[in-house]
Amino acid sequence: MNEKTKSFILYGMTMSAFVLAAMFTIKQASATSAYNADVQDHFKTVIKRTPYNVEVCSERKVSGDKTGDTLLGAIIGGAIGQNITKDLPDGATAGAIIGGILGNQNSTASDGTKLVCTKTTRYKESMDTIYSHSTITFNYNGKTYTTRFRK
Repeated sequence: MNEKTKSFILYGMTMSAFVLAAMFTIKQASATSAYNADVQDHFKTVIKRTPYNVEVCSERKVSGDKTGDTLLGAIIGGAIGQNITKDLPDGATAGAIIGGILGNQNSTASDGTKLVCTKTTRYKESMDTIYSHSTITFNYNGKTYTTRFRK
């Protein structure tokens, strides 16, 4: 055998050994890393609020204060009294007193209750289950990994 043939055979055997070693390593890696993957979806419960309007009425106490009607009557009576009795002193004063008395007597203000209504926003609540996220769990080289993601 000549020298060239010997080196060709030696070279071929060395390459074959490398290929076999690589294949053995790949085979071992795939045997130890089972990819048993498990995907799970996770959900959460939320409260959904839907607005709607209502009119709420309630009875309120009113005082029946006649002061405003008495003052208005006095002002009007004073103006009329001054115009009617231009030559007489204290005509405006007398008109104011008489107007105040009439305003108080004819007042419609009364004690009691009054119905007062207001519009209010209220909310109807309902529970709903919605998608939150997913997780994938897998084994690689003897270790377990879990990763969170959204679909």
